Amino acid sequence: MNQTAIDLSCPSCGAPTNTGAKTCPYCSRPIVISTFRSVLEMSLPELNKYSRSYQNALTDHPNDSQLRKSSGFCFLALKLYDKALAAFEDVIQSDFNDSEAYFYASMCLLNGKKAYLASRPVIDRIEEYITAAIMIEPLGIYYYFYAYIKYDYFARKYFVTSPTYEELLLEAEDNGLSDYDISQVFLILNVDRPDEL
Repeated sequence: MNQTAIDLSCPSCGAPTNTGAKTCPYCSRPIVISTFRSVLEMSLPELNKYSRSYQNALTDHPNDSQLRKSSGFCFLALKLYDKALAAFEDVIQSDFNDSEAYFYASMCLLNGKKAYLASRPVIDRIEEYITAAIMIEPLGIYYYFYAYIKYDYFARKYFVTSPTYEELLLEAEDNGLSDYDISQVFLILNVDRPDEL
């Protein structure tokens, strides 16, 4: 989806720039957060600055999915799962082909807790989002997260389900799952990795 560049101040240093620039010409920090990896090394004060900057820009441009997604990454890094979920669901509304928005929205639904503790309606919603992400773009990390759901919610409760978490793990490996992807899933979820996965 083509986006129009929006004038804003650099979220890091405050210099005038726009969303068409990848990095600020003054401080070399990213202008728009396009991946969760971008926010991992930011300090809490810096994440808050970026989040505030995006929220200010969204008051004038409420339908900009690029700003919404960037805001969602900041909220997710701050573990503000409800706010991150709202941001990613807004992205889904404006760009239903954004597989990452479905993926991150599905992770936000767990609210930093194990899938085992979630209610069945929440799990159903997670499955809806993660299957949508896989249909759009079958990435190993998507299959792996789905395998985690199938293990921690279904297998641990002895529910019969199809596909099984073992089948989804094989799909994840066939679709390019990396060790980095695995670590990302549990970093975002804020839970320990089960031995079975």
